[in-house]
Amino acid sequence: MTYTETSMDGLREAGDELADATVAALFDRGEVGKFNTLMRYVSVVGAPLPDGLPDVALDYLNATGAPPSWVDWGEMEKARLFFIDNNVHISTALSFVSMPACYVVPPVAKLLSATHGLKYPSKRMAETGQFTVYLMRPDAFEAGSRFIPAVQKVRLLHASIRHHLARENRWDAGELGTPICQEDMIGGQMFFSLLVLDSLHRLGIHMSTEGAEAYYYAWRVVGAMLGVDQDAVPKSLEEARQFLDLYMVRHMGPSEEGALLTRQLIDLYEEVVPGTFFDPIVSALIRHLVGDTCADWLRVPRTPWDTVVKSVPHLLGVLETIEDHSPLGAWALDRLGHLTSVLELSSLTRGRVMHYAIPEQLKKDYGVSNTVPRKGRWTPPAATVS
Repeated sequence: MTYTETSMDGLREAGDELADATVAALFDRGEVGKFNTLMRYVSVVGAPLPDGLPDVALDYLNATGAPPSWVDWGEMEKARLFFIDNNVHISTALSFVSMPACYVVPPVAKLLSATHGLKYPSKRMAETGQFTVYLMRPDAFEAGSRFIPAVQKVRLLHASIRHHLARENRWDAGELGTPICQEDMIGGQMFFSLLVLDSLHRLGIHMSTEGAEAYYYAWRVVGAMLGVDQDAVPKSLEEARQFLDLYMVRHMGPSEEGALLTRQLIDLYEEVVPGTFFDPIVSALIRHLVGDTCADWLRVPRTPWDTVVKSVPHLLGVLETIEDHSPLGAWALDRLGHLTSVLELSSLTRGRVMHYAIPEQLKKDYGVSNTVPRKGRWTPPAATVS
């Protein structure tokens, strides 16, 4: 598929018809509070739905309670193994690249500040980490899984933000497009898939073409379940590169919300890093991975660690070589990566399960002003925009 300014403009006007209609009906009937209360008891696949759920909610849950019929389960298993093999690196990329990439798109930064507030960045990061872990579990789509209910609730959360901003006349749709529009949803899918793969490559991580393609495929499945238009979404990594390049050229730039969200992100991870000596490595790593232009837009401070961080790919390259040639080394590094990821997620969630709910109003202080084969080393598709 070829993406143009005209096709992207069309995606900018579209939301999610099913979720939008469900949320509108819940608000019209005054049933949002009742829905949220009952849905706190719906956290795993296969659990009986609580009595008293509004009919419109039951229809929505039944319509969205299964993955797309076209899912290739072999590809999903490859993606899971790829995640196990690279979980700590993927967590790093999600935290220090995917989230700052969201912040460097001003309309997205405004929306993020509306959904979770500038004062609570840990909630957003905890939700993102937990969501990814749920996705990459072997039982993600089976009875007892937490993934599908999480997807259903996030989709309604997005629709509720669109509902509030339109109803309260707090969003200039003529200038900014529909809130959480199809273009931004596909852009977010690229941030969590292709941009993560780009970052792993930049860090010197050894990835097979098979593993990279499977990881991207898994996020295509997620996008479909979140209401992304499957006629418009890139089907391959090459198409994804074209979309992401055009999307970023169309929208990226500085904003007060983006800079403040980034500052909160840096502060959050400086608290996670033990002591204070290594605190500057957080800013240095973000700057190294997103580049100086975006880092300057986000007001990421320059530090003496900026030069030191450039040696990280060389160190990781040595570890990757050990992993490639030593089954014992591969096992040890995978276990270390798993423990590191668990520790990071535990720090962000403080041991709690994150619950998603439809906000009944936008608070004023939120404001809107086994391993994958290591054959065929993957390299990112070439840029399509100079």
